[in-house]
Amino acid sequence: MLKQLLGKLPRKSSKSTANRDHGGNHTANSNASTGSRSSNGKSANSNISSVAVNNSAPDVSQNLGNRIHQGVNSKLNGDLGFSQYEGLPGFKDVPSSEKQNLFIRKLNMCCVVFDFTEPMKNLKEKEIKRQTLQELVDYVTSVSGKFSETAMQEVMKMVSANLFRTFTPQPRENKVVDGVDLEEDEPSMDSAWPHLQIVYELFLRFVSSAETDAKLAKRYIDQSFILKLLDLFDSEDPREREYLKTILHRIYGKFMVHRPFIRKAINSIFYQFIFETEKYNGIAELLEILGSIINGFALPLKEEHKMFLVRAMIPLHKPRCLAMYHQPLSYCITQFVEKDCKLADTVIRGLLKYWPITNSSKEVMFLNELEEVLEATQPPEFQRCMVPLFQQLARCLNSSHFQVAERALFLWNNDPIENLIIQNRKVILPIIFPALEKNVRNHWNQAVRSLTLNVRKIFEDLDHELFNECLLKFQEDEEKEVEIKARREAAWKRLEEIATQKAASDAMVVAPRKALTCSASG
Repeated sequence: MLKQLLGKLPRKSSKSTANRDHGGNHTANSNASTGSRSSNGKSANSNISSVAVNNSAPDVSQNLGNRIHQGVNSKLNGDLGFSQYEGLPGFKDVPSSEKQNLFIRKLNMCCVVFDFTEPMKNLKEKEIKRQTLQELVDYVTSVSGKFSETAMQEVMKMVSANLFRTFTPQPRENKVVDGVDLEEDEPSMDSAWPHLQIVYELFLRFVSSAETDAKLAKRYIDQSFILKLLDLFDSEDPREREYLKTILHRIYGKFMVHRPFIRKAINSIFYQFIFETEKYNGIAELLEILGSIINGFALPLKEEHKMFLVRAMIPLHKPRCLAMYHQPLSYCITQFVEKDCKLADTVIRGLLKYWPITNSSKEVMFLNELEEVLEATQPPEFQRCMVPLFQQLARCLNSSHFQVAERALFLWNNDPIENLIIQNRKVILPIIFPALEKNVRNHWNQAVRSLTLNVRKIFEDLDHELFNECLLKFQEDEEKEVEIKARREAAWKRLEEIATQKAASDAMVVAPRKALTCSASG
């Protein structure tokens, strides 16, 4: 009995020693599980991170199966040590059977979010993460065989931890003048881009990969994830918005179930931008995505798509910062008209509704877009809106800003538009003839006067009789205007004379009363 007891003592001591030796790993793994549970359902905002634990290979294989190696969730600060944050073996250094496990280990390792506002902090760890991210990109690109559901979940966890963060709003007062962004040449760049760029590249390749099963992936790329992804379009960094544009377009193409939701979510962003804030950095990128989406709409267009045009696309002409996104907006509008020519009347009347009054540079943009729309407009739709349209163009012709007048006159250089005008000249010429005559006589800019003479000559050569009728009516209207002006001046002169006579008579009445008052008091 005594020998048996003595024999057990060394073994008990050895076991205690082993427990002490491996206490760090046990604690880390326990924290990992706790961190995994506590992070479920929370937004993966900034400073949420996880540190990979450098375990032995057999232990890691066992832990992977149970998802214990989630990492230690913590806020990175000066007090946190990185003695355990070390590089993992390369994919070439492990057998094929272990590559999936190593892939997940590396993903967990890259859930750490470093502080790039202090460039000299954690340089070694930042470089380890950068290299690891690059290895993950190469693996996703060259992988053969479908990604497992666990791998998909880990990819989404890592992407969320790195990308989803709260932007610090920067003051934007006085940055936009007459629709021109004064700081357009100096965009704000994210200091964490060395890591963000590789994370975006990895996610783009993951979404685009043929090895990503859409049926499984849609469980993790869900509506909540898409909303957070859309929030990132407000980033100040144009490089980030460019990646987001490509990724969202790939998601739209691959996950058909999410298409209506994506359109509605973008619609909501537009509403908030137009009617509330007029501040959002990613409007141009969202419109570029929509340009491709609209191009793929089936015919006939659904009523939903037509309402999107009327309620969101056309009102986007209202904000002062139109110049920042006008080109993709104009493309989207033109796509709608080319898809359904009957929408031309709706679009043109929408442009007239939001036509700028005092912003000349914005007015030139409207004229540019109007030309593209008119090129795709058929005669019946043109006839429905030509009267209010050319009433506005007549005002543009007489604009004191030479670029506005010049751009309006350039419409006659477009053959399809000129044909529409010629076909309906009996209605159009009487509307614009006074503006043409006033330009020829009074406009200060020589180029505008020359272009006006060319347009005037087109109508004169085309229909001399109609031209003379309009000229005669213009002269009669001028004479009537002179007569009205003369009568108005005469009326004012009579009123002044009457007022003078009344003032004099009132003065004569007041004087005797004062005299009588003085006599009575005496």
